[in-house]
Amino acid sequence: LPPSSGRCANTARHLLFRAEGESYAMQASLLTNLLLPLALGIIMLGLGLGLTLDDFRRVARYPRAVLIGLALQTLVLPWAAFGLALGFGLPAELAVGLMLLAASPGGATANIYSHLARGDVALNITLTAINSLLCLLTLPVILNLSLEYFLGAGQYVPPPTKKVIEVAAIILLPVAIGMVIRARAAGFAARTEKPIRLLSVLVLALLVVAAVAQEWKTLTTYFAIVGLACLLFNLASMGAGYAAPLALRLPKKQAIAIAMEIGIHNGTLAIFIALNVLQNATISVPAAVYSLLMFVTAAVFAWWVSRGGREAAG
Repeated sequence: LPPSSGRCANTARHLLFRAEGESYAMQASLLTNLLLPLALGIIMLGLGLGLTLDDFRRVARYPRAVLIGLALQTLVLPWAAFGLALGFGLPAELAVGLMLLAASPGGATANIYSHLARGDVALNITLTAINSLLCLLTLPVILNLSLEYFLGAGQYVPPPTKKVIEVAAIILLPVAIGMVIRARAAGFAARTEKPIRLLSVLVLALLVVAAVAQEWKTLTTYFAIVGLACLLFNLASMGAGYAAPLALRLPKKQAIAIAMEIGIHNGTLAIFIALNVLQNATISVPAAVYSLLMFVTAAVFAWWVSRGGREAAG
């Protein structure tokens, strides 16, 4: 066949994927717009009940953990996503979607999983806050380079300032309120730790069920195409986030926090940019598939590391 036939086949395939993506575009719902942020806010309030200013002072005194987490997020993950996109020969729009996901910071659920795995939650919150601010600079650059490489045309992508403010509202404000309550009512804070942990597990389980039900058509349509790439990217992110800090002699609690932070991306931010800024539903697919996979892999990882900690303690 002449070379042009291959290009025509790829173009036809990309158009088909885009048409299917438009058909299965992810619709905002009461769950994602109201109930989920409210539930996450309550859980973050509970996490704040277990934190003090000393926890954050400790992170400031030992900045290596923050620097390692940021380096993995901004320097390593984009190249890992780029390699997987090329290695799997992903269609251009799905490749851009994977790069967009890699450029997105950690989400609020990273803090919850770190709490369940007994990681350094103060480090998680610090990394989430810094990563969210840093992505105002890095995300547009990475995304524009990805658009130019895979689609042949760059596009101005404004910094996601609104979404960063939303992250701050969901994470930082409830945590601050919880810390104030702990400082003024330590007994109450101690009594609520176990119920909050159980509530976290319940919310995450309901979130997985609701997300799978809502995006079932998208998942079944695209999983064979991009599912393995998303899974490997998730495992590589979480594995590097855990192994690199341990190799650099950081405490296990900090390694758990970094693994959760760079393994659990803010899929909501990636989907928002794909649908509302780029206006391309197909680009949002990797984030949707990844978001479903990461709930399972993060739960298994949290169980594994917390089990190891209990065995060591015993």
